[in-house]
This record gives sequence, C-alpha cells and structure tokens, in this order.
Amino acid sequence: MMQRFRLTPTALAMAYLLLAPLVYAEDTGSPAASADYTVNPGDVLNVSVWKEDGMQSDVLVRPDGKFSFPLTGDIVAKGHSVDEIRVQLTEKLSRLIPDAVVSVSTMQIAGNKIYVIGQVNRPGEIIANPPLNIMQALSVAGGTTAFADLNDIRIIRSTANGQTSIKFRYRDIEKGKRLEQNIVLQAGDILVVP
Repeated sequence: MMQRFRLTPTALAMAYLLLAPLVYAEDTGSPAASADYTVNPGDVLNVSVWKEDGMQSDVLVRPDGKFSFPLTGDIVAKGHSVDEIRVQLTEKLSRLIPDAVVSVSTMQIAGNKIYVIGQVNRPGEIIANPPLNIMQALSVAGGTTAFADLNDIRIIRSTANGQTSIKFRYRDIEKGKRLEQNIVLQAGDILVVP
C-alpha cells in the first residue's frame, strides 16, 4: 500500500522561495538571466591568441581586479564580462599583432564568494555558482541553529560609498510575507545570523 505525503503550507512556501528565483530568471528574461557573469578577484581565466606561440595561459585575477598578459600589461577584469575582457585584449594586441583573434574563457569561478557567519550549522565561505538568494545561502550553510535570532539577520555589503547593512526577517519569509527581501546575494556579501 502506498503512503500519501502531504506538504504543509510552510514546506510549500520554503520550496517556492528556493526555486522561484531560478524559474523566474529563466522564464522572464530578467536581469539575472540576461546579464553576463562579471569576473571577480580570485577567478581563473584562460586567454589565448590564435596562431601565436606562447600566447596562451591561465591567468588568475588578482585582488586588485587585474591580471597580466604578455604584450598587453595589466588588464582590468573585475566587473567585466569575459567578452568585454576579450575586447580589451584584442585592442591592446592589435597594435603589435594585426587581426589578432583572442579567446577568453572562464576556468574557475572562485571569486564569486559569499560568507555566512553566526548561528548557522556550517559557517564559512560559499562559492555562489549559480548566484544564491538569502534563503538558498542559509540552506547551503546547513540552516540556522536553535539559538539564532531569525528576525535580525543582516547582509553586510560593500558598495562604492562604503559598507551597508540590509535587514532580513526570516519569520516573514516563513509566513510567505515580504518575499522581496529574499534578495540575490552579490560577491563579497556577508550574511550575519546573530
């Protein structure tokens, strides 16, 4: 005899919160779906110039957001897509190698990290590939402990104007309210669970 399983409203809300951003991004052409990945410090790229010996290598994007490549000097990679980096390289190389055909590909996305600290079961860094929202990050961190203050979770984000704090109320999300606060985390965000 088969048993029937029933999902509680809370379980359905949690499933929605974890899966909706992925479905929405794929179906609606939202910025999450259409935006190219932008490179972060710590990422590894493969750069090659067609028919040029010695012009292929894996490059690590340094903490300053740049990498070095022969004949070009430093290339700014942080915040740029792979295609934008290819254009930069092609422009710099065209002075020395006419009609240079440059290829750039992402080998490791190690720079797209977020950090979860405090009252979670597995605190530490998470490589966010694909991008994660807050609920997904909490899930990857093993959930919260029994001692967590679920209505005072904060995201610390670095911006051009300094650091900012974004409040997140888990209990609202659990009840299916104020779902807009379940934002997609950005590289470098720190999720603090007191």
